Amino acid sequence: MSNQFLVQYIAAANAANANGQYASAVDWCQRAIGLSPKLPEAWYNLGLAYRGLGQLDQAMTALKKTDGLTRDNPDAQNSVGLQLLELGAFREAERCLNRALFLAPAFVYAYSNLGMLREVQGRFDEAEAAFRKAIQLQPDLAALYVNLSGLQNLRKRHELAEVAARRAIDLDPGSCKAWSSLGLIQVEQRRYKDAADSFARSLALAPLADYVLGDLMHSRMHVCDWAGFDESLARMKEQVGEGRKVVNPFSVLALTADLAILRKAAEVFALHQRSEAFRLGPVSKRARHDRIRIGYYSADFHEHATAYLMAELFELHDKNRFELVAFSFGPETGDPMRQRLSSAFDRFVDVRLRTDREVALLSREMGIDVAIDLKGYTEDSRPGIFACRTAPVQVSYLGFPGTMGVNFMDYIIADKTLIPTGSQSGYSEKIVYLPNSYQVNDAKRVISSRAFTREELGLPASGFVFACFNNTYKITPAVFAAWMRILMRVGDSVLWLFETNSDAVDNLRKEAAARGVDPCRLVFAKRLPLPEHLARIRMADLFLDTLPYNAHTTTSDALWAGLPVLTCPGESFASRVAASLLNAIALPELIADSPEAYENRALELAGDPVQLGAIRRKLAENRNTAPLFDSRLFARHIEAAYVAMYERYQSNLAPEHIYVE
Repeated sequence: MSNQFLVQYIAAANAANANGQYASAVDWCQRAIGLSPKLPEAWYNLGLAYRGLGQLDQAMTALKKTDGLTRDNPDAQNSVGLQLLELGAFREAERCLNRALFLAPAFVYAYSNLGMLREVQGRFDEAEAAFRKAIQLQPDLAALYVNLSGLQNLRKRHELAEVAARRAIDLDPGSCKAWSSLGLIQVEQRRYKDAADSFARSLALAPLADYVLGDLMHSRMHVCDWAGFDESLARMKEQVGEGRKVVNPFSVLALTADLAILRKAAEVFALHQRSEAFRLGPVSKRARHDRIRIGYYSADFHEHATAYLMAELFELHDKNRFELVAFSFGPETGDPMRQRLSSAFDRFVDVRLRTDREVALLSREMGIDVAIDLKGYTEDSRPGIFACRTAPVQVSYLGFPGTMGVNFMDYIIADKTLIPTGSQSGYSEKIVYLPNSYQVNDAKRVISSRAFTREELGLPASGFVFACFNNTYKITPAVFAAWMRILMRVGDSVLWLFETNSDAVDNLRKEAAARGVDPCRLVFAKRLPLPEHLARIRMADLFLDTLPYNAHTTTSDALWAGLPVLTCPGESFASRVAASLLNAIALPELIADSPEAYENRALELAGDPVQLGAIRRKLAENRNTAPLFDSRLFARHIEAAYVAMYERYQSNLAPEHIYVE
């Protein structure tokens, strides 16, 4: 009778894990273990369930127990190795996978999993060798080419990646992973229309495939293809609420301002990231340094939006009180910005070739006191460094405008406009409130002396020029509809947009025509060097912001160049940045409190040149007197924040909300 119960318990545990009912799976596994304490299937499923619940130590214990019970079973060793890899226990995973290969030297899946392990460790040549060995053993298995394509894409070998993905599709046209892999490659190549087609194929094959719906929506947003947008958005929100892996934390910022959805999406994403977080343990308590050691971590120490904002801050830091270390995991560009930044730090360390664990160990050896993550979940980010606890105080700043949804990021730097007191529950971090705006600015940004004419920019000689130079993925159907209503009511006006890709241009013109607006009233600006771009945007009359993902650096650019920005804040961090910047330059009259007020204010300003002229003059005056572009004042405020965080740590106090006066 006990064997019958064991079969039922394991079947129930399998089903519960498959359906995400992890607490139930734990219960079934424990019942099975009560009957048969050495049953590997029970311990294995228990490990999966604990991992699903985020109880990593318990998951590790259960998987180690499974390992000990299956030392002579290559299939089990491979399965345990894969789960240990997913858990972030890389050394234990390697031992299990090597054991599987020792027992079965031609074990295709063990080679494939070993390749995935080497990939996440950053040992790319070894990863490729393992994947190719697996392919040599079984050249007709599509999943092996999917793995190889992902590795090649990660290494920016896009053509080789596409060859591998298409080989997977040839072998198995019904593989959702092969189609989504192709889509990710096309995203990297900025082929967003093709990517959307690939993701759509993947989603049709597996409607609940991990992150594919979010990737499809984000790709379509890039080309302003809004077919089925409302339905897809509703599905996305529902699935996030269910705890499914449906959208990554960055893509969701442009889709909703709902703080609960944003936090849940971040938490789900973080839960399933591979890192060696718990392997290093806490940072040992250390004595005070003569200067607080601040580490800045980024892939963007070169010509990049983050660098444009941060450069002067690095130069203005009080080097008598702070020692600055840059940890760069981005390209070595050798451009003027890279040279400028390199000279601003006490030490500039290139860590591109180091794993997350190695960077964290290096940071500990260097005695970093406060680690600033300038990337979050944006492109080329390395959150695994912080999961390994790279410093006793860890801070999210600037790069990612939202919560990380993790327990290892202590603080997020913000201000009272960005995160009102009532919104604190939307963030896993404690909030550091700066007194003006959270956003640093470089008051040394050069504006070209080039005198543009409207005609050379493709603008009409007369008439009102509305503008928005945001990336097209920030333009939602609702925002565009509002813009078209504004154009309909302001005769001879045009909307000046940033040309990111030709598909977006075509689709926006079609959308304008569908709303009764002549497509010729949309004017598209080509990319220019920043100094010239700042000069040309002065030819616009009013910048219209997007919601729920505002212009961030782009708002600062506009205000620095003297162009008023009209915004409508939402609930989320990303939807309140423009309001933060406008408050810091004393222009609250450009902050609308509803979408209707946003439209009405745009119409009012377009129809009242005297009022708009007064706002432009006020902006010009405030640029030199208000806090927004006072880099020295900002440096003192953020340094006070660093000191406050550090002093709490030295006093053995847990992170708490901090208000800098």
